[in-house]
Amino acid sequence: MITGIPSLTSSQRLKSWEEVKETLSLAHIKTHLSEVVDRVEFEHNRVIVTRNGRPASILMSPEDLEALEDTLDLLSDTEALAEIRRARDEVAKGKTFDAESLRAKYLAH
Repeated sequence: MITGIPSLTSSQRLKSWEEVKETLSLAHIKTHLSEVVDRVEFEHNRVIVTRNGRPASILMSPEDLEALEDTLDLLSDTEALAEIRRARDEVAKGKTFDAESLRAKYLAH
């Protein structure tokens, strides 16, 4: 695991599902579609669309869908999950590298 690399601030991290979901009726969506799509695309909001008071669909940006699909692919890969577990174990044991030592090792040549 690499340390010494600046971490993202909370405003730079991807928003959690609870932070970005809103529920709107289909009737509201029909009259405000452009505004809703702008929020979905530029603010990465996810919108639960209801019909007759029941959830019927979800609007989300193509980028968010791709990220979700990539995550699902990763979580279904047993080798990748094993690597993640090994990396977490190494971090827990203090087996990390800082950015400066990596630069010295790989960029000094």
